[in-house]
Amino acid sequence: MSLVSTKGMLLDARQKGYAVGAFNANNLEMAQGIVMAAEKEKAPVIVQVSQGGAEHGGLEEMAAIIKSLAAKASVPVALHLDHGVDVVYNMRCLRVGFTSLMYDGSKLAFAENVRITREVALAAHAVGVPVEAELGKVPKDPTGITLDDLKKYMTSPEEAKAFVEQTNVDALAIAVGNMHKMKIKEAKIDVERIAAIRQVVAVPLVLHGASGVPDEAVTAAVKAGICKINVHTQLGKSFTEKLREIFQADPTTVDLRKYMGLGREALMEEVRAKIRLFGASGKASGVPEVAVEPEEYIRQEIVE
Repeated sequence: MSLVSTKGMLLDARQKGYAVGAFNANNLEMAQGIVMAAEKEKAPVIVQVSQGGAEHGGLEEMAAIIKSLAAKASVPVALHLDHGVDVVYNMRCLRVGFTSLMYDGSKLAFAENVRITREVALAAHAVGVPVEAELGKVPKDPTGITLDDLKKYMTSPEEAKAFVEQTNVDALAIAVGNMHKMKIKEAKIDVERIAAIRQVVAVPLVLHGASGVPDEAVTAAVKAGICKINVHTQLGKSFTEKLREIFQADPTTVDLRKYMGLGREALMEEVRAKIRLFGASGKASGVPEVAVEPEEYIRQEIVE
């Protein structure tokens, strides 16, 4: 099947009480491992490319890789921009065929975050592409962050309700004690805050920085209302640990196929475990397809 929108996936997850895994890919092998895992688990999957990932692999190149994998896949696959920090980059992703966007204005004042997020949503919705936004602040470096700092960063239910109503976004990433780039599972998640936001916000909720969240907290977060869970650091950790193991065993190895393929297998198993943890295994067949306008229309009407 071809790429699908994240909208049908996340609405299905919200209705049935599971979360869709959103996994970052920085190269061919990572993208392959993610889709392979989803097929083995018969789960819908979101393959994410961040601005940094696109700068590494090339925006058009990464989009082409994921489109080709989706075309051959037996499960729904969406291509999502992770942490797009400006309007122009979001529009570039529309142009190359992304089926889901994220504008991250979490560093801005509330009113400015609302204004720019609304602009991105208006453009994306014109061609049927959903938009995720972020409210609150998910720290991008866990070093030196105190519990008091995290409490100041957390998303308030009242602001979340106002933000969604004023921007018309399709999903909201919230700050509830989660942090990016954590290599050990030590994040303290405020599950009650998730439930409180879920009570006043109609759109699906997103948890970023899940690599550092203990498994039991992930399960509790999904029960409280999280519908999309982002994983990046843990994938890189699994991949590179396998490479280190290979090079330690044979430092003279030079055949990329041998070690990159094994790295891909390690990443695939990590993704499979996450999909099972999120409750998404076996959910592929129930996901409704939500249409996205043809890429040519996006080029002509939105970008140019």
